[in-house]
Amino acid sequence: MRPARAARAAGYVLAACLIVGLVFSAFGVPRAAAQSEQPSPTPVISDDQVNAIARDMYCPICDNIPLDVCPTAACAEWREQIRTKLAEGWDRKQIEEFFALRFSDRVLSLPPARGLNLLLYIGPALILLAGIAAVYFTVKKLLKKPSAGGQTAEPAREDEYIRRVEEELRRREREK
Repeated sequence: MRPARAARAAGYVLAACLIVGLVFSAFGVPRAAAQSEQPSPTPVISDDQVNAIARDMYCPICDNIPLDVCPTAACAEWREQIRTKLAEGWDRKQIEEFFALRFSDRVLSLPPARGLNLLLYIGPALILLAGIAAVYFTVKKLLKKPSAGGQTAEPAREDEYIRRVEEELRRREREK
């Protein structure tokens, strides 16, 4: 009997929510339509705002020329696109992604950390760690003391050479 009451109560709550939603949607839509008919004022975007973004982007046509100082007509058009996107409410990241999708990541001064570009970020650290490891193991090998059980092969070979030279010197002194 209790589950039936709970189901009936849930049905009443659902019906009440549905009625409230219908009332709000019926009276809320005309107000929203009236508000959307009024044109919102277009914000004035200054050249400094445009150049702040264009400074960190490069002209896709010219080599190594930032977009904010490139004199080509195409770059002037791209700066206007930036101005338009800013007026539409786009942020810096969205604008950079827009240009990167159109012209590839080469238009960005700082490539995104994805794909092969990730090597640009982790590559130097890996090289540094490999260098530190190489120096560590080289120094460790140079400072390694001979084992207590005996000497390494090099000193034994040197001792044999010294012994043969001394024998040869003794033999020559006897012959004199």
